[in-house]
Amino acid sequence: MIPIHLGISTCPNDTFTFHAILAHRIDLRGLAFQIELLDVEELNRRLFAGDFDVAKASFHAALHLAGDLGVLPVGSALGFGVGPLLLAATADDHPGTPRRREGGSGQARVLCPGEHTTATLLYKLFHPGQGRLEQVVFSEIMPALTLGDADFGVCIHEGRFTWREHGLALVEDLGEVWERETATPLPLGGILARWRLPPDTIATLAAVLADSLAYAVAHREETVSTMRRYAQELTDEVMFKHVDLYVNEWTADLGPTGRAALEMLSRQAASLGLLPANTPPLHVF
Repeated sequence: MIPIHLGISTCPNDTFTFHAILAHRIDLRGLAFQIELLDVEELNRRLFAGDFDVAKASFHAALHLAGDLGVLPVGSALGFGVGPLLLAATADDHPGTPRRREGGSGQARVLCPGEHTTATLLYKLFHPGQGRLEQVVFSEIMPALTLGDADFGVCIHEGRFTWREHGLALVEDLGEVWERETATPLPLGGILARWRLPPDTIATLAAVLADSLAYAVAHREETVSTMRRYAQELTDEVMFKHVDLYVNEWTADLGPTGRAALEMLSRQAASLGLLPANTPPLHVF
């Protein structure tokens, strides 16, 4: 057996995709997984610290980690005209901009879901210098907006489907802005593997993950119990909306479209000075 320390996020598209691995419904081909499920920014931090053989990561983080990790062709989330939402605390039809607080009393407080999330990269790209950015756990953003503790928030995961219930206002879909500006889909996150792993192990990992995804697609209702375990507050409808949005043919294989999107993300990050000059390109296995 080959031990693999695996980290994945608790969001429905990951628990759907990895259900058959978590529930031992498929042949693991000699791999022995030690699995941790965490918030994506915690996964990013742990990868920077050298943890995990394989893990889900924001593609923003992946760009920085390219010297140590590559991207598996299976398991990625690409958004087509959809992505993180920039929300405002007011339900006014004209919520303003993140430049200043309502009434002009100082900079607006803008909450983001983690320094190395793709959501934060997008905010910095499309709203440079606007507002006072603070990084918090993604699940804290909408409650803070509802309570009036922040002016704007970049919301990910289930926030895309539940923001109206919180009486919040949509400023823009950053994924829609990205696609309009770049003519590529938005690469949100993917499965990274350490370069130190033998090539045949990486190939086996990709094959097992492909099997797990295929099993989930064929046994859709069976995945509910796994998704529910890690997203107890979400309805089945919301969980499957999340899955249907981000689990698609490019999850099965990034292909040329996904690779082109990653190259665009790298160029955009470099244009903001967010990548060191000597950063190697991100490789897809």
